Amino acid sequence: MQRRFRLSPTLNRRIGQALHDYSMLDDGDRVMIAVSGGVDSLVLAGVLKLWQKKAPIRFELTAQIIDHGFWRHHDLGVDPGLSIGEQLKRFSLKYSIDNAWEMSDDGRTCFQCSRNRRSQLFDLARKRGYNKIAMGHHKDDLIETFFLNILYSGNISTMLPRQQLFSGDLSIIRPLAYVEKKELVELSRELKVSPVANLCPLEGNTRREKVRILLDSFCRDEVGVKESIFAALANVRQDYML
Repeated sequence: MQRRFRLSPTLNRRIGQALHDYSMLDDGDRVMIAVSGGVDSLVLAGVLKLWQKKAPIRFELTAQIIDHGFWRHHDLGVDPGLSIGEQLKRFSLKYSIDNAWEMSDDGRTCFQCSRNRRSQLFDLARKRGYNKIAMGHHKDDLIETFFLNILYSGNISTMLPRQQLFSGDLSIIRPLAYVEKKELVELSRELKVSPVANLCPLEGNTRREKVRILLDSFCRDEVGVKESIFAALANVRQDYML
């Protein structure tokens, strides 16, 4: 970890509040950080390593990279997986790179690819004895997922900051759940992390991207809307639902 790096009081409070509100970390935890190479997961890796040093509990950290194969079809001049790994080494984090489970390219969707990746992460965590998987989803992701489910899945739900799986043997935690994307981008500059380009052929043409553009245009013109939407996720009035 870079010696001079410190979280701002605001970000330190928000991350600490999320960790506390959802009891994300416990003494003796073995935590696998899912690192895609994007800004969010790289910042999460740096933040958790910092937290590990100052927390009053002991927990183990490792980073897990899944190579979906997109990198191998582009001449990038450098191996992206190793580039990610070198950045993780600066945080003194050990890491593993595993090839993604094979999928048919016929009709492949973001949902299928994401589900396949999650299943593989679950499998790797359980086989290697990790009881928690940390993911870099942030406040904007939770809001976008809420609208994605309303618009395309016909249900009212979002990602949970902490989600227990397999009768509690494994949990997903999202320590950045109270942090906005723009704050993570600023933090990435302080951490000096360089995200690897997303080379998925569907990048930029997904339902999530459409929802993101819609929300960005709306929240830009209406002050306080994003905070109101986020508050609504924890304030469901069941008596006024069908």
